[in-house]
Amino acid sequence: MTSLPFQTPPTHTGTIAEHEAQQVERANATKKQPIVFVHGLWLLPSSWDRWAVVFKEAGYTVLTPGWPDDPETVAEANANPEIFAHKTVGQVADHFDEIIRRLNKKPAIIGHSFGGLLVQILAGRGLSSATVAIDPAPFRGVLPLPFSALKSAWPVLGNPANRNRAIPLTYEQFRFSFANAVSEEEAKELYETFSVPASGVPLFQAATANLNPWTEAKVDTDNPERGPLLIVSGEKDNTVPWEIANASFQQQQHNRGVTEIVEIPNRGHALTIDSGWREVANISLAFVQRFVPSSI
Repeated sequence: MTSLPFQTPPTHTGTIAEHEAQQVERANATKKQPIVFVHGLWLLPSSWDRWAVVFKEAGYTVLTPGWPDDPETVAEANANPEIFAHKTVGQVADHFDEIIRRLNKKPAIIGHSFGGLLVQILAGRGLSSATVAIDPAPFRGVLPLPFSALKSAWPVLGNPANRNRAIPLTYEQFRFSFANAVSEEEAKELYETFSVPASGVPLFQAATANLNPWTEAKVDTDNPERGPLLIVSGEKDNTVPWEIANASFQQQQHNRGVTEIVEIPNRGHALTIDSGWREVANISLAFVQRFVPSSI
């Protein structure tokens, strides 16, 4: 494995799927600046497909890896939900860590929800040239717990046995936690198009992060190699309300690097996949372009 010259070679190996290795190979062959997208719970890498086109057209090379063992399609995911179980924050972070270290250029990384937490973990390891965390799940040190966030997580947290399970959302649960800021018609379309089961473990890890000094849900906010960071918050997000996103921003301001936050009006947690996704993609692209020029 070829490591980036500014990184220590990873000690974890063996989780990269063949199609992910091919993405790395293609990205390195282009010699363009790479962008790595990281999805969160209840979604698949395909949730970034439209974003990938936008960033490619802007001159970047794009990677959309999955979490370990992610199936390729929503139909396959819903037919085999057990494949998602037992995935922890640390395991998934290490998976993306290994992929990034195979790139010849330090990528910009963009993540949503638990992907927003993961990209902050990776940036804290010095693996990102610029980072966008969209409605990011909380990490150790982020204290607010608004009622809507607890209600969004309750389908999992309400039963301790769910820690070891893969949990799907019902349409009503998806409507509240993801699609509350869109029409009923669009919410149903988003649910059918994108929603898949998710590992219960990360939600329990995030919920107990402030009680566990050894939690995997922690971020090195002080690393001077963290790079520029933008946190994006949807005004009407029930799952990661402004209070959580802003508390993450306050923690990240300890870093000497550029740290910014923006709130997008009238948007919920589905802001990366709903009909207004392009607005969020453009904001993210503009931030990346400020610090990591493309080959164009």
